[in-house]
Amino acid sequence: MPWAWLAIGLIASALFAGGVALFSGDPRHRLWGQAAVGGYALAALAVVAWRSHRTRGVDVALAVMACGAILFPLLWLIAHGYGEPEVGVVATSARELIHDGTPYRSAQALATTTDPNAYNPYLPLMAVFGVPQALLGHGILTDPRVWFGVVFLATFAVALRVAGATDSVRWALLLTASPIIAFELCVGGTDVPMVAFMCLGFALLWRDQVTNAIPAALALGAASSMKATAWPALVVAFALLYVRDGKRVAWRFAAVAVSVVLVIVGPFAVLKPGSLVKNTILFPLGLASVKSQADSPLLGHVLAQTGVIGHTIVVILLVGSGLAIAVSLVTRPPRDVPAATIRLVAGLSAMFVLAPSTRFGYFIYPAAMVLWLLVAQAGRALAERPAPELLHSG
Repeated sequence: MPWAWLAIGLIASALFAGGVALFSGDPRHRLWGQAAVGGYALAALAVVAWRSHRTRGVDVALAVMACGAILFPLLWLIAHGYGEPEVGVVATSARELIHDGTPYRSAQALATTTDPNAYNPYLPLMAVFGVPQALLGHGILTDPRVWFGVVFLATFAVALRVAGATDSVRWALLLTASPIIAFELCVGGTDVPMVAFMCLGFALLWRDQVTNAIPAALALGAASSMKATAWPALVVAFALLYVRDGKRVAWRFAAVAVSVVLVIVGPFAVLKPGSLVKNTILFPLGLASVKSQADSPLLGHVLAQTGVIGHTIVVILLVGSGLAIAVSLVTRPPRDVPAATIRLVAGLSAMFVLAPSTRFGYFIYPAAMVLWLLVAQAGRALAERPAPELLHSG
């Protein structure tokens, strides 16, 4: 990346963080903005100051970004016990899993509650991130957000490397410290590890057309066992494999991915089906007795707030958009990973806009996947470029 582009991106990030600090009504968000604006501004200065020594400038910028946009605000929030409600939901689900054998409260218990945080809309694998806190108590290293970040950084770096990106660790650090991930990670972060596993799954499908279908199924199956928002990735990947590699490979992929979900989610679906449905399906769709606190003013939420008719319209639009994407996968299936990624980004974006319980933070999925795709494509193009001496000899 040219140093000027990086500097412009950092200045834009500083402006975003400054806007959050000035205009957000949430004190946790304002704290992040106040810390991050200085980190991004200093990072931009480092890039400009060391523009003739690009590697040094980038490394200094990454260190400053990481401190200002992640380490300081995250550690401060953890030390003072501040975080979005989903952080507590994950920690509580881990404790209930250890003590009661299920991360979900019963349908009977939920019937009498007015607390939306009593619901756990995540699938069972998400509870793993709360296990350190459940076992060792509150602490800097036991907070779920720390493990959300560690898993994202490691998995996303691997996804970039597998897809053919150059300098994958620096790129992963850059995205982790950018507002796309850092803001969400510091205040909540439940969506952060999922998007990394989704990128890894598609990266594996890109690297080798047949032998990596099973590892890709494992990665996407893991993401789909954390939250249902990853399920569309399984459908898109299946459509890609079906037309690119044939029925046998596609069905093998589907069998492995679904098996991962069944192994992780299946026991809770069999033993406590009512509890699972009420927590992970009815509550996110706004059909439970208590409404979700995810209320960003996007189309789906605005319509759902108008009453029963508006909520019905939202559900119809949501189902219709899903059917439209499914039809497009049949009539014009993606034939390579970039096309499949763009199709998934379009489907997820429509789903987030139309969901009755939604928030702007969900858009880290399409944003991170698009950036992953662009960086990977740039790395692959660089690798395929003829060496200068070969061009000269020609």
